[in-house]
Parts: sequence; C-alpha cells; structure tokens
Amino acid sequence: MAHIALTQELPGIRGLLATRPDTGRALMQLAETLLRGPSPLPRGERELIAAYVSERNGCRYCADSHGAFAAAQLAGGEALVKAVLADPAGADITGQLRALLRIAAEVAEAVRPVSDDAIAAARAAGAGDTEIHDTVLIASAFCMFNRYVDGLDTPLPADPAMYQESADRIVRHGYMAARPRS
Repeated sequence: MAHIALTQELPGIRGLLATRPDTGRALMQLAETLLRGPSPLPRGERELIAAYVSERNGCRYCADSHGAFAAAQLAGGEALVKAVLADPAGADITGQLRALLRIAAEVAEAVRPVSDDAIAAARAAGAGDTEIHDTVLIASAFCMFNRYVDGLDTPLPADPAMYQESADRIVRHGYMAARPRS
C-alpha cells in the first residue's frame, strides 16, 4: 500500500500521476522530451539507459516498465534488455552504448562529476557532447523518478502483462497520450 492516498489504484508512477495531475503533466513532458524527443540516441537506447539506472537503483517498477519500453524498440528485444541489466559488459551492444551506460551508472551511484575516464571512453567510442549530455540527464531524471515511485512505496502491477500493454501505448503514442487521467 502506498504511503499516501491515491485517487486511483494504479501501480507505480501511474497512481501518483493520477493523484497529482498538475505535477504529473510536467513529469510526463520531461519523460517525453528525454526519451522520445530529438536526440542522436535512438529511443530504444534511451529507454534502456532509463531501465539500467532504475535497475541499479532497485526500482522494480521503473526497471520493468522502461525495460519493456526498450525491448519493444530494440532489435534484441527482451533478451537484450535482460542481458544489459544483468551485465552490460557481456551484452551484445555497441561500444558507445556500453560507455554511455558506464556514465549512467556513475550518475546513479553518487552526486559527483562523472569520471574523466568514463567521459574519455564514451568519446573514444564515438559519443559526442549531445550523447553524453542526454545520458547524464536521463540518468539524473531517472534517479528522481525512482525515488518518487519507491519513496512513496507505490504498488507493483498485479499483472506483469501491464508492462507490455504500456510499452505498446508508449511506443505508438508517447508519454503525454499514455498519461492516466484522474
């Protein structure tokens, strides 16, 4: 049971968004911009970064949600997402994505500058300023989303198939259209 009264019995962030549509709109606009807006990083990779940070932070709802969203948009699907969440070093991903995940992990680990080594590795793998910027911003935002969802002890979905249903909506229509209405 969530730490606050929810206006709708929806799992994870969905119940919070429905309870506070004023802040919910702003949060979903942020997600829309970061994960679907213009970026040299493909949408599936951005979702994978979000899922990876959420996994590292132990936020089951966000890791599973964004893992499903990533799987729906990446050629390797669910198997690739599981491999990355378990061990990005052994996963079949590009060197650039591996280096960006290292940056994301450093952001999730502590509030401090990303190491010069991680930045150099990302640049050596072909990442430019925009890819590095977007990775740090996605990782930072998902630290906040994870703390919001888990800090208020929101419930997980009763049926894990909800993640796939949400992925279908998000991929087709985006975060603003998928937002629950109060």
